[in-house]
This record gives sequence, C-alpha cells and structure tokens, in this order.
Amino acid sequence: MTLVLGSAAAQEAGAPQAAAMPPEIAAPRDLPYPGTIRLSVDATDLDHRIFRAHETIPVAGPGPLTLLYPQWLPGEHGPNGPIDQFAGLTVHAGGQAVEWKRDTVEISAFHVTVPAGVQQLDLDFQFVTPVEGKVGRIVVTPNMLNLEWNTVMLYPAGYFASRITVDADLKLPESWGFGTALETAATDRNVTRFKPVSLDTLVDSPIFAGRYFKQLDLDPGAAVPVHLNLVADKAALLEVKPEQLAIHRALVQQAYKLYGSRHYDHYDFLLALTDNLGGIGLEHHRSSENSVVPKYFTDWEASFVGRDLLAHEYTHSWNGKFRRPADLWIPNFNVPMRDSLLWVYEGQTQYWGYVLAARSGLLTIQQVLDALAAVAAAYNDNRAGRAWRAMQDTTNDPIIANRAPLSWPSWQRSEDYYSEGQLIWLDADTLIREQTKGTKSLDDFARAFFGIADGRFTPVTYTFDDIVQALNGVTPYDWAGFLRSRLDGHGPGAPLDGFRRGGYQLVYTDTASEYSKGVEKLRKGTDFTYSLGLTVGKEGALTAVAWDGPAFKAGLIPGTQLVAVNGTAYDADDLKDVLKAAASPGAAPIELLVKNGDRYRTVSIDYHGGLRYPHLERIADVPSRLDDILTARK
Repeated sequence: MTLVLGSAAAQEAGAPQAAAMPPEIAAPRDLPYPGTIRLSVDATDLDHRIFRAHETIPVAGPGPLTLLYPQWLPGEHGPNGPIDQFAGLTVHAGGQAVEWKRDTVEISAFHVTVPAGVQQLDLDFQFVTPVEGKVGRIVVTPNMLNLEWNTVMLYPAGYFASRITVDADLKLPESWGFGTALETAATDRNVTRFKPVSLDTLVDSPIFAGRYFKQLDLDPGAAVPVHLNLVADKAALLEVKPEQLAIHRALVQQAYKLYGSRHYDHYDFLLALTDNLGGIGLEHHRSSENSVVPKYFTDWEASFVGRDLLAHEYTHSWNGKFRRPADLWIPNFNVPMRDSLLWVYEGQTQYWGYVLAARSGLLTIQQVLDALAAVAAAYNDNRAGRAWRAMQDTTNDPIIANRAPLSWPSWQRSEDYYSEGQLIWLDADTLIREQTKGTKSLDDFARAFFGIADGRFTPVTYTFDDIVQALNGVTPYDWAGFLRSRLDGHGPGAPLDGFRRGGYQLVYTDTASEYSKGVEKLRKGTDFTYSLGLTVGKEGALTAVAWDGPAFKAGLIPGTQLVAVNGTAYDADDLKDVLKAAASPGAAPIELLVKNGDRYRTVSIDYHGGLRYPHLERIADVPSRLDDILTARK
C-alpha cells in the first residue's frame, strides 16, 4: 500500500531543511604567530617520486587548532593547491597520536584538538607527486626535481602568512645541485638548512635541483646578484656559449633600463632544460620557475619559439609580485583571490615579455613581429566567442576552469587576458607615442608605475583607477574609456589599432613564417586554422576546430581522426597541396574521410581560399613605431 500525503499533511510533516554548516575558519589576522615552525623535507625517493615531510608546529596551549593546506596560490590565480596529492597525514603530541578531522566545506583545512600540557605538534605526511602526465604535472624525474614548498606544508589558520616564521631544510639525492631564492644557513652532506623566513617568502621560493646542475652569473660584480640556475636531462645540455650568456645578461640590463629599480635583494632564474619534467612558467618575487626544450642552448637557432618566457617571468618581479592588484593580494593562501586586473598583471607582462625578449636579443625583431602576427590573427579572426563574452570576463578563467582543456576555445574563450591584453598595451604604447610625437611611451608608464620605491620588497597594491591615473601622468587622455571599451566590448575583431599606429597591418599569405613553422614543430602538428579552420596533430587527430569555420560547418569536432583527403591517406604536405589546388577556378570541394570512434564518414568542404598564414606587413606612410618599441635601449 502506498501512502500519499496531501499538501496539508506534507506541511505538517515538514519540508527538508539544510544541515548546519561547520563553524567558519578563523580569518587571518596581522599578528605574529607564536614560535617558529620547523619543516624537514626528504626528496631522495626518486624511485617512487615521493616527497616526505616532517613538520613541528609550536602551539600556545590546549584546545582546537585548524591547519591549512595552501590552496590559493599566487601566480596561478586560482584554487589549485594539489590537495589530492597530499597523503599520509599523522599528528602526534608528546609522542601520543592526535586525531585530525577534515573540514567538510573547506577541504584543505584539518581540525585537531591540542591536548593539555603540549607545546608542539609533530606532523608527518607525504606529497605523492604524479608518476604519469595524466595524473598531473611531473615534478620528479631520475635527474631533476621541482619542489614547491606549498605542496609539503600545513600552517595554522588565523594569521597572515607574512607573520608565520618557518625554519626549513631539504634532503636531496647525493651530489645534486640546486637553485633557489632561499639563503643557506648550513649544509651537512646532502641536507641543506635554509635561513628562517616568513611563510609567504618560503612559498614564493621554490627549488629546482638536479644531477646535472650549473649556475651562471647574469650580473657580475653587482651589489644585487642575479643568477641563472640550470638543470638538464643530460650534462651536455648545460653547455652555454659566451654569446648566449651575453644575451641573458642583456635581459637583466634591459629590464633595469625599463623599470629603473629592483624589488629584490637577489634574483634567481630557475631553468629546466628537459622533455621529462612537466612544463612550467611561474613567477616569484626573487625567482621564477621555467621549463624549456632540452636543446634550448645547444640548438639555439631552431629553439626560439617561446624564448620570451624568461623575460615574461622576470617582468613579474615588478608587475604582479611588487605591484599587485588589490583584489589579488591575499593575507594567506586559503583566502580567495579575485582576478579582475589580470589584463594588467599578465597582459602587460606578456607585452613586456615580447619587448624585452627583442631588446635583449633572446628573439630577433622579425621573430617577435611574426609572433605578434600570430597573436593578432588568433584574437581577430579566431575568437567568435567575443560576440557573447567580453575579454574582461576571461580574467575569471583561472577560477572557472583551472586551465582545463576546452572543446571550443575559439567560442568559449579561455585566458585571453594574456595575449589580448598584450594587444591592448601595444595599442596604448603606440597611442602615447602618437599623442606625444614620440617624446613619451609606455616605457615611461612602466618606470613611473613599477619602478617606484627602489629596493622595497613589500608589495604595493593597485586598482583600476591607479592605472588610469598613472597613464594620465604620462599623457592626458580618456584612458578609462580607452581601457573599458577594449575590456568590455564585443568587437568586431580584436584591438589591432596598435599595429596600424606602429606601422604594420595584419595580412595573410600562402607561406608560413619561420615562427609559425617553429610552433608547428614544437606542437607536433599542422595548422590550417585560417583556411579549413582546424589544426591536425599526431596521427591525423584534429586538435582544434574553429567555431563557425569551414570544418565546423562540415560537422567536424576536435578528436576526429582525419583518415584521407580526396581519396588519399592523410599527409600534412599533401593536404597543403590540395588546398593550393582547390584555390583554382572551378575546383571541386575538398573531400575528407574522417573517423570518430568506430564510425567513418566522408565530409565535403567547399573551401577555395588556399593556404593562409598570418604576417605583419609594413604600412609605408606610417612611422615604424613598433620597430622602435622592440629596439634595445642604450
């Protein structure tokens, strides 16, 4: 028999009610934490790729204590602390086990009750690093490792990270070298103890270590040292020619000429030359984590794609670490960030990364022009999503998607504040140059905004209004309107006025630039974005399909296997020949045999525009301001 309650009976029985939420975790206060935390990390288990940590946390007395695993990480702009790889936690007090309980809302918080008469808690745990790329970024290989301190520590809630002191040491495999911004207090064989620092400085000071290690001085004799710390898969990859060293030294000097200040007492580039360690480019105040191709130095001429990386991450010492958006600064690593100004933090850094790469010689001016052509094409002609989503909204993507792969990036949009932000700042730079008849530029903004308080380490925050005020200090203009129209607008197209004022325009030809060829080689694929509207990866798999492009309209999706073209097995060069032939008058549509799962079908694409690759072409009657922007400063 089924009992059916009428409405009155249901009301009498009562509707479901939400369960009470757990008590809120103590907000961070600007007070010193009593005592110094001791942290010891053993990174010698290369077989299992496990970091083992022992932590001693002083406590003021008995009662409840909440310990936090860092979740909101500076430079990553989102809540992506790898809590899923934190394991094996045990807590002891006076030799007795103490139970812990995870917070059911803030999953990176662990509650313990400190027993009476106890002065410290002893914690043991592991960071079980990914052993396969599908699990996460590889940070340990047989020949190198990348230790980020936030992965191997818990800290007490209720305090600013800057007011918690940590005394850390690290055990490395025998005879390994390492680079870090931390200063050494003592070394006993393969155990290094570092000078005590605040928690925020510790987390901001990762380590690259390796069997094959070399340190190079990038500013010999300077009162403020700058070093390039190299780890590599093989010893031979560490060979650096004098002219290559000179270029990296020039990067430091060109940055000083641009910003006119230093906001560190020393700086360490950490650079991994590897195919095995996971890729990274992450900024810190006194260092940066960088991963490049193994033959970065030994095949210098062919490995130029992406060589703006060091310039980008170095710029962040000024833009992002010292001058920091007010809504992005957080008092500890479990307070949410807000990313509204990433178009400055990352967008302008992307701009200066290209500029400093050219000025220092990391890239030639032509290589930067070709790279900028690719950026202009991508955001002008392959961002259909601009129709519904303004660029400003993409600053939320580190929180929304955490850089997860997207099916339709040209429609969904991703972290477009990087490179479209770069276009906005090129627009601003050339506008300043035009308005002032070449007497001022965005260089003046950089010096006035990022170059303040030479030698100061403590961050200075800023707002949108501060940006506008600083721009008006360079030259009066409706900068608020200028920026908001580009941040909140829906096109048509990307902000390309900077190219036209800079003396260039975006064009397409049937020949790929050396930069485009280099990108294809690096990504192991072939790019037909501006013709068929697709890119093809290894073994013929479509890695991208442009929204509303010819391939999209033919019903193709990423992941589709391209089997044959006009009845012949797929080959990238053959498809290029087919596209050229299809541009002839009266040519038939292109027939593609494709496979999805166990389904084969033939699609017809009625495209006759030939091969199309982006380039920048000089405008004869406009001053070549862009060339001047990219020229080294004396």
